[in-house]
Amino acid sequence: MATRTRMTPEQRRDQLLDLGAELFASHPYDEVHIERVAELAGVSRGLLYHYFPGKREFFVAMLIREDAALLDETAPDPALTPVEQLRHGVDAFLDYCVRHEFGVRAVFRGAVSSDPEIVAIVANSIDRQVERILVATGGGNDPAPMLLVALRSWIYLLRAASYEMLSDKRVRTDDVMAMCMSAFFGAVAGLSPDILPEGLREILAERDVTPR
Repeated sequence: MATRTRMTPEQRRDQLLDLGAELFASHPYDEVHIERVAELAGVSRGLLYHYFPGKREFFVAMLIREDAALLDETAPDPALTPVEQLRHGVDAFLDYCVRHEFGVRAVFRGAVSSDPEIVAIVANSIDRQVERILVATGGGNDPAPMLLVALRSWIYLLRAASYEMLSDKRVRTDDVMAMCMSAFFGAVAGLSPDILPEGLREILAERDVTPR
């Protein structure tokens, strides 16, 4: 067992979540035993359960932490144009995925869960990303249903592409970036022009893509 290091409660909790992320990133949920986290951290099972009553609670806490960090690091810069904000957001998203591979892989594995709380966390994360795009492009007031379909679908694509990038080291980040940007332009260009907010029209104009 590893030598136990004195930490603050917050540091210990983060350490446990970091170690758990490595396990959940490389093993299916049902195969992970969180008691192994205590062993890796060099702490008692009792201390582990003091922070997390069970595996489900542990996974939910890990999911919430990673989601909050990802949203924080991909926060938009209002000083940028809509298309610059889009590029910045995708670049920051992919960069975060590379720097926090274990946590991201664990989170994306959890996205296929049928647990209502986990499903709600993932859905809320996607909705917040969509809301950011709408706010940045001036479409935050009563967006059309098909616009929401296009933006949500694109966020799912971005997440799936990021997971595949982490799973296959032959895949280059720049290539994923280019694909996701092209996919965004294609999704938006396929919509009826009368449901596009002004900012999305600007993005298409800069890309030189005409909506149908």
